[in-house]
Amino acid sequence: MIYKEFKDLKLSNLGLGTMRLPLKDSSDDSSIDEEKTEEMVKYAIDNGINYFDTAWGYHNGNSEKVIGKILNKYPRDSYYLASKFPGYDVSNMNKVEEIFEEQLKKCKVEYFDFYLFHNVYEKNVDLYLDEKYGILDYLLKQKENGRIKHLGFSVHGSYDVMKKFLEAYGKYMEFGQIQLNYIDYDFQKAKAKIELLNEYNIPIWVMEPLRGGKLAKLPENLENKLKELRPEETIPGWAFRFLQSIPNVTMILSGMSSMEQLKQNIKTFEDDKALNNEEMKTLLDISKELLKGNTLPCTACHYCTAHCPKGLNIPEILSLYNEHVFTGGGFIAPMVINALPEDKRPSACIGCKSCEAVCPQQLKIAEAMKKFTGLLG
Repeated sequence: MIYKEFKDLKLSNLGLGTMRLPLKDSSDDSSIDEEKTEEMVKYAIDNGINYFDTAWGYHNGNSEKVIGKILNKYPRDSYYLASKFPGYDVSNMNKVEEIFEEQLKKCKVEYFDFYLFHNVYEKNVDLYLDEKYGILDYLLKQKENGRIKHLGFSVHGSYDVMKKFLEAYGKYMEFGQIQLNYIDYDFQKAKAKIELLNEYNIPIWVMEPLRGGKLAKLPENLENKLKELRPEETIPGWAFRFLQSIPNVTMILSGMSSMEQLKQNIKTFEDDKALNNEEMKTLLDISKELLKGNTLPCTACHYCTAHCPKGLNIPEILSLYNEHVFTGGGFIAPMVINALPEDKRPSACIGCKSCEAVCPQQLKIAEAMKKFTGLLG
């Protein structure tokens, strides 16, 4: 196992995420198979993983209970446990003490090694920063009392949202968790987020390294391109090697749901095999191939916005449309769209096509707005 230094700690470069644990009933996300999960945790620990990531809402609240119950069988100083304050649900903002105390009980621990502001995004960033809720003050007090060892944040919001959060709280943040993989390096502007974290000297934690499994298998013609360069490398391995090539990436979290995935990923992390320039270019070219067809090649020139009678931020909406279409659903686009006023959502488009008249890419914007509205329900 590769280890990375973080302050005075040695963290396994691969962490076990507990958002996608094995289930007894595939239609019931709360039905965690505890026996299989315990086998996976044992294998992970026996093979060098020492970082476990959970959260209040994972598996409908059962992830913290199950992982806490299992890890309680091991010496407390033999693993690092991370959980998060669930501000993704804005109704929780005035419950920080109540929730934190309950999380400690659920996880059967007296402290969290790592604790995060969970999912900073458009709808909650101002609430996170609002002093009347006292979230930062409370968490800093818990850190002072030794109940939080290291404080950080995760973000699914835009670069601007992340910047706003860091301008206010950056001096308190010890690590930042972003969605990073070779698709989202440009697609979700992860490269810019990396640069922002580097500006603040904040180590990078990675979530969604395989894009929810989308990068675990590729079309045959694209897999063949990669096999020509590294015949022995697995396709998921390429996604991890990409991350090993980015400076300051300390923790790579993978939500493994089977022993097979766990074993394969641990084997990958026996070695650090960063990509060379040719391999990096090939992988980023492949990401462009994967995005072709379903997504719209908007260049964010903003010619359209000056001609929209409804004042819609068309480039931003199309970016979210691309995210939703490529992912095949997911929570990111609906989350951000629901944070917008109703008269600024894609459903507010009147189909006048004034935007299309000035679009250099000749995109069918009105059609995309209508489709997006339908996809969002």
